[in-house]
Amino acid sequence: MLRTMVHSGMNALEHELQEVNAAVVRMLSQVREGVQLARRALVDADAEAGERCVAGDAQVDAAQHELESRCLTIIARRQPAAGDLRFLGAVLQALADIERAGDYAVHVARAGAELAKQPRVKKYLDMNRIMGILDEMLELTMRAMADGDQQTAREARAMDEEIDELYDQIQRELLTYMMADPHTIDRATTLLATARYLERCGDHLENVNEHILFWLTGERI
Repeated sequence: MLRTMVHSGMNALEHELQEVNAAVVRMLSQVREGVQLARRALVDADAEAGERCVAGDAQVDAAQHELESRCLTIIARRQPAAGDLRFLGAVLQALADIERAGDYAVHVARAGAELAKQPRVKKYLDMNRIMGILDEMLELTMRAMADGDQQTAREARAMDEEIDELYDQIQRELLTYMMADPHTIDRATTLLATARYLERCGDHLENVNEHILFWLTGERI
């Protein structure tokens, strides 16, 4: 529950802030579904999952635009102060990062469709692990947002470090494959790009949790 909603009688502003909070959590849930579908498209070569991931991105984009408009309307009409204004400012900043995380899930799904047409250069164990971490990050981020829980936000933010380490490992491994066998260069390059998409998705989720922490603590990380 939002920190501003501490008394039993909820005024109009508090009600609107609660609705915004719930809508942000729903948007994060949509991105989480997209990541799960992208994981199936890449790891399982599931073409239908990839198509559903791409199609679902329009809902994320629509949610971003609707929430941006709603936040600006609340600021203009209600003139919130202190913590309420900080919440709305944090949401406005977080929306772009949530939307970009969804975009990167789509990029992974599309790369999965392309890679499924050719023999695999390597097993996707590390990428599968990254996508598992992203799923956990999203679950924690949703909880941090819904509950106004800074400890959960810190836990989610810290998970990006393992993603960065796995990305570096994937880079080194794929470069080794390309040097050993030039015939793998095209596929390995696509995999490198895919790993980069996953790493960037993690970066944007890290940013979202930094925005949540700003809302809850007033401190910029």
